Amino acid sequence: MKVLVIGSGGREHALCWKLQQSVKVSEVFAAPGSDAMKEDGVTAVGIPQEDHGALIQFAKENEIELTVVGPEAPLVSGIVDDFQEAGLTVFGPSKAAATLEGSKQFAKEIMKKYEVPTAQYEAFTDLDAAKAYVHKQGAPIVVKADGLAAGKGVIVAETIEEAIYALDDIMGNRAFGEAGASVVIEECLRGEELSLMAFVHGETVIPMVPAQDHKRAFDGDEGPNTGGMGAYSPVPHIPEDLVKEAEETILRPMARAMVAEGVPFTGILYAGLMMTEGGPKVIEFNARFGDPETQVVLPRLESDLVDVIESVMAGIEMRLSWAEKACAGVVLASEGYPGDYEKGTPIASLPKLSKSQKWFHAGTKGTQNGWRTNGGRVILLSSLGENLDDALQKTYDVLHQQEWPGLFYRTDIGHRAIKLSEEN
Repeated sequence: MKVLVIGSGGREHALCWKLQQSVKVSEVFAAPGSDAMKEDGVTAVGIPQEDHGALIQFAKENEIELTVVGPEAPLVSGIVDDFQEAGLTVFGPSKAAATLEGSKQFAKEIMKKYEVPTAQYEAFTDLDAAKAYVHKQGAPIVVKADGLAAGKGVIVAETIEEAIYALDDIMGNRAFGEAGASVVIEECLRGEELSLMAFVHGETVIPMVPAQDHKRAFDGDEGPNTGGMGAYSPVPHIPEDLVKEAEETILRPMARAMVAEGVPFTGILYAGLMMTEGGPKVIEFNARFGDPETQVVLPRLESDLVDVIESVMAGIEMRLSWAEKACAGVVLASEGYPGDYEKGTPIASLPKLSKSQKWFHAGTKGTQNGWRTNGGRVILLSSLGENLDDALQKTYDVLHQQEWPGLFYRTDIGHRAIKLSEEN
């Protein structure tokens, strides 16, 4: 079959790479795609992900049998509904179901109604009322822009002053545009973060292996939140019974809740979790593959990705096959990210990799003189290893081979897992 992937980032590069491995797939297209995908044999079609009409026309003219949507923005704007109305098979949630990511308040209300464990919260559209609530609750406290903010609209405020500054920035200055017209303020959960994704269709749920990503920009979990600076899977310091508990108390109940609410979910349900002393609790839900988690989870997947998607859409909970290996990924980002950064910076030539490694391009542009930067998160190096130490060693051995002018990366991805495993 011919498959179309919507998007152009690192997550979509990983999706294209995995779909190409399917025995059922003859050709993979990406819209708009990227120069790096082209190098991997993907046909980049250049149609913007916002142009639903042109994408539908392309899918029909090229007899696309399956479309997989990568980013959240087209999902929230209803691309799945449009494709389905055109009679096309598409994997992703409807516009109504994608509100689970498009509005943090909506997600919180569903969790509260169906008793899915999460942090206590209140939602506000009035800046003064939000500030009064912060003063009443005290710190630490978490301030979230209600809408889509590319993974950056969450501020963990350690002091009341930080929380007030965040509210002024989000609601007063509209730092994230209309995403900040309302905010969710919630208690600060403590524990280990975990990313748990699942293939979902109605009440059919096929969980993936867990991953842990690093949101803060700099070593030691310092600096501002980003879309993610690196990730790894598995997460050896979090017991399997806790992961199973999260599946049974969060993923499956949420899938059932969406059905009960009349907005059944199809696609990737991503639960960002905090493993607290009181058990797993939801930090946020996303309605698509995580980035950079996808780049470390899919390399471990041995099952045919098309088989998995077809099975879940048929209501069959197939058993997934996973490599008994670890995968670690580290992001190279433009200096200044997640704030202002320059595009067009030349990238030092990429070192050659072993078969167990892969460059996943997020924000690059190919030129006659090599790669140049074209985004905040530029490229991720993903490595499979016998264990997490091995996977991280392989990744950093490559990154440390040379200087990366204009780019930076964290040198401590996986540090918590290594420290805790050493202690145990």
